[in-house]
Amino acid sequence: MRAGAMALFMTLLATTASAQDVPPTPLNVPAPATAAAPAQTTGGPLEVDVTGGISAPMPIAIPYMPPATVVQTPAGSTDALGRQLAEIVTNDLRNSGLFSPLPPAQLRAVMFPEVQSPAFSYWGGTGAQALVQGYIRANGDGTLTVGCYLYDVSAQTELMRQGFVVPPSDWRRAAHKCADMVYTRLTGEGPYFDSRVVYVSETGTKDKRIKRLSIMDQDGANHRFLTNGQSIVLTPRFSPNQQSIVYMSYVGRVPGIYVYEIGSGRQRLVVQNVATTFAPRFSPDGRWILFSMATGGNTDLYRVPAAGGTPQRLTNSPGIDTGGSYSPDGSKIVFESDRSGGQQLYVMNADGSNQQRISFGGGRYGTPAWSPRGDMIAFTRMSGGFRIGIMNANGGGEKILTNGWHDEGPSWAPNGRVLMFYRSAQGRSGKADLWSVDLTGVNERRVPTPLDGSDPSWGPLRP
Repeated sequence: MRAGAMALFMTLLATTASAQDVPPTPLNVPAPATAAAPAQTTGGPLEVDVTGGISAPMPIAIPYMPPATVVQTPAGSTDALGRQLAEIVTNDLRNSGLFSPLPPAQLRAVMFPEVQSPAFSYWGGTGAQALVQGYIRANGDGTLTVGCYLYDVSAQTELMRQGFVVPPSDWRRAAHKCADMVYTRLTGEGPYFDSRVVYVSETGTKDKRIKRLSIMDQDGANHRFLTNGQSIVLTPRFSPNQQSIVYMSYVGRVPGIYVYEIGSGRQRLVVQNVATTFAPRFSPDGRWILFSMATGGNTDLYRVPAAGGTPQRLTNSPGIDTGGSYSPDGSKIVFESDRSGGQQLYVMNADGSNQQRISFGGGRYGTPAWSPRGDMIAFTRMSGGFRIGIMNANGGGEKILTNGWHDEGPSWAPNGRVLMFYRSAQGRSGKADLWSVDLTGVNERRVPTPLDGSDPSWGPLRP
């Protein structure tokens, strides 16, 4: 959480509770993934096919969320917030490629008492298979309560409900968590909307790029520049607890690895050497920073304690070993190496032992990233262009997902189903944009940023 911010709370609401009485529970208390199965449903459970991408998205209705009473808050009036909440849920679900939301402005207004008693006769006529209704209430202590309810329109049953108590500054998070509830319940996949991305914001011509460390929500909102652009920054990566970011920077034209503390804005130097350093990443437990360093004409992988210290060498082969990424359990590392004569992917144990090549397709392979689910590795394949691809953790089942001119640097969403990467334009402009694509390769979209963007790192779900 940000320093000084009130903790976000979540609870699964009892099916007998009223919308006016939402008992909050701290977010770190786990809630059931689904509500109890409704009685006398017809046609089997309502669910989304996650293998077909946008070929058959589910029609879903998400009307504006009414306020208990219209009240002015530091985030705006509750009636305006109710409209914006529905719009964010709509955009999240549409961007997943698995849902086809009906435009909220074209749906009938929902009154506060209807939130728990949907007019199923109306919703059945809209063509929606699922319905999301909710409300917003200003609390006496200055917080906001957002209720979120998911219904099966055909079976006329409630599938799940959750409530969120947030400070006004975090109202958007309540919308993302509502969308996560719907997505998870209907797809069986893990959530990912309530997450952030750190990346390199770029401006200027290709030979004079200004690069700044930047952070934003996964949908591009709440954007902030973290550095001023006086020194080049490269390859930022979140720490597991999301309190800091490790990155490479050229301060005074000397390459070094730095850690930026998000809460305080302080930066500290971890590794500085006359040799060039590349691509730092935290280990899953946050104890180590993995990076590569060139010494004596050779580039190898090293690790250093996150607090700083003496780097430990992990590889020692002729050529360039770089781009390391830990498996989610921390036991293995995937990296790229040209030891075989061309840039390929290798896997080794976390201590550097048992190094084995896993890529054997045409062209070169780089920028590997291990899925948070542990089952896949994403990469950039260079063969007549730069493409984003995935393979099984043992190297089999390779699949190319994109077909841009220069797509590079994949980073996984928290649920391991979506990837973010950057796409560079042809020509001298040097323009690069952030994009996302799901594992089907069908749902590809541009992620909005105020300036050009590269080197995205998608963080875990926020606590």
